Amino acid sequence: MRGLVTKSTGSWYQVEGEDGTRYECRIKGKFRTHDIKTTNPVAVGDWVSFEVEPGQESAVITHLEPRRNYIIRRSINLSKQTQIIGANLDQAVLVVTLASPPTSLGFIDRFLITAEAYGIPAVLVFNKLDLFSDEGLDILKEYEHIYESIGYPCYEVSALENINVDQLKELLKDKVTLVSGHSGVGKSTLINALIPDAYLKTGSISDWSDKGKHTTTFAEMLDLPFGGKLIDTPGIRELGIVDIQANELSHFFPEMRALLNQCRFNNCRHINEPGCAVMEAVELGQIESSRYDSYLSVYRNENSRN
Repeated sequence: MRGLVTKSTGSWYQVEGEDGTRYECRIKGKFRTHDIKTTNPVAVGDWVSFEVEPGQESAVITHLEPRRNYIIRRSINLSKQTQIIGANLDQAVLVVTLASPPTSLGFIDRFLITAEAYGIPAVLVFNKLDLFSDEGLDILKEYEHIYESIGYPCYEVSALENINVDQLKELLKDKVTLVSGHSGVGKSTLINALIPDAYLKTGSISDWSDKGKHTTTFAEMLDLPFGGKLIDTPGIRELGIVDIQANELSHFFPEMRALLNQCRFNNCRHINEPGCAVMEAVELGQIESSRYDSYLSVYRNENSRN
């Protein structure tokens, strides 16, 4: 039978068959050896073939269909291994907060680089609008200017106060969307506002670190009542870039990509080369310095790995 993976808890997967029935599945023994190097050979959003075991309530996944795309991250505890956090996506939403906990521009940029690399449209949702001071609103406008000017849609919401949540419903309608962000940014509260009967657990912010406590412990696909599907993912503290060579990194910055053919050298690294159109644009303020700083940080990190 053919089905869609809707939940991953590590060793077991929930698969929704084409008849609408949900099956608890495990992976066939030899499955892991088929050139799959990620910690999870099957991810939420994957289409698979599976067989119901005779006399059992469970089933076995026997085949993984080719993925249209996916979002991948480097595992924190096993830095050489990677994890797919969602597959076959129409878009990816990063939930951002400016405080409690703060989301850095570098973290936002790494998420956007990953989405660009795998051809997934990305959207930024700034949550906890109800907590913003006048100064915070000014910073929010600065953040939005950085990203909207290079083509990334930005939304302002308060999941707790149900402010602008209807705008998100239009964004998510009839699409498969991955939702990600730091622990504590309010993903679960937001999803509860979008899906009133989801009843996802929500948590407080850790006082000593100002970082969120993990309330979502596994990836799960949820049906949106107004059409579409949403993949809720565990909170991410750090996002390691995967499978991107340093010499191709600039292709995943839209504002840099538009200038690449204007550099004097075809193999320009955009670091200290003469006649670099990207560096000139940074100096002129046409490329935000924070974005260029993110480029340098990721470039140096990836170059050191290769």
